[in-house]
Amino acid sequence: MTKYIVSGYIGFDNFGDEAIASILIKQLKEKDAEKVTLISSNPSKTSKLYDVSSCGRFNFLPELLKSDVLISGGGSLLQDVTSFKSLMYYLIIIYTALIFGKKVIIFSQGIGPINSKLGQFLTKIALGLASEVTVRDGKSQALLNKWGIKSTLVLDPVLTLDFENKHNIGTVGIQLRDFETLSEVFIDNLAKKVSDEFKDKEIKIFSLQDSIDLSVCFKFKSCLGKYGINNSKIISGLSVNDTYEEISNLEYLVSMRFHSLVVGVKSGVKTLGINYDPKIKNLSEEYHFPIIELSQTNFDNEFSTLKNSK
Repeated sequence: MTKYIVSGYIGFDNFGDEAIASILIKQLKEKDAEKVTLISSNPSKTSKLYDVSSCGRFNFLPELLKSDVLISGGGSLLQDVTSFKSLMYYLIIIYTALIFGKKVIIFSQGIGPINSKLGQFLTKIALGLASEVTVRDGKSQALLNKWGIKSTLVLDPVLTLDFENKHNIGTVGIQLRDFETLSEVFIDNLAKKVSDEFKDKEIKIFSLQDSIDLSVCFKFKSCLGKYGINNSKIISGLSVNDTYEEISNLEYLVSMRFHSLVVGVKSGVKTLGINYDPKIKNLSEEYHFPIIELSQTNFDNEFSTLKNSK
């Protein structure tokens, strides 16, 4: 029996990362786990949600010392686009585990982009010392091959799930998140295009992490109203399973977040991505759905492709 401690972006009410956590916990419990502990920004909520132990993000050492294996992932933890501090935080946990002789598993991660030389150096060493490295996309594996690090290419955990192809007609999902290059002009142009193309459909605007998404959702709803769409609805505070259900019930999905796009693609929803991060482009290339750039002002071609997709 093995005691695991899991490091990830857990406890922030982010749909994708909570979905990964739930899948990983199930796998570990079905395997040989004597105990599973999650490092979380909200330990009490995480413990109740998943029926596991949890500890604070900056109070992980006691639990790490009592564990046999550190699992780092999934998601995009090892990158410095979000911030250099974020990369250092996840590396510190890995290095601490290594120092105390714990087995380290890198689980289904998207590695990079890592722009800083120091970040690249420290990540390369950490991954080289890990017992097992699995990555969720070919570009991550290519980077590790370049670094001389052996890895296994696996599906993102959410991609391993089966969703019913409901092919419901009449509902459009819009999912937006705050981002430094997401401009009010883009939001307004997108709202106009959505109102032009989907006047006869129900519009659901999804907040999948309220601290980051919700304010943008309200801006988009206001813009829709300016263009005559007054029946749009903001959807927030959903559980992981309820999010699966809502997205798989759509006819169309226009989304920024990676895992909402995954659910859309897997459930047969006509899907359009908004490319704010390389992982979105990687996913679109693999699953052949159109994407729009945050710098675009005209979306005619992409919406045409979306509406004509099978």
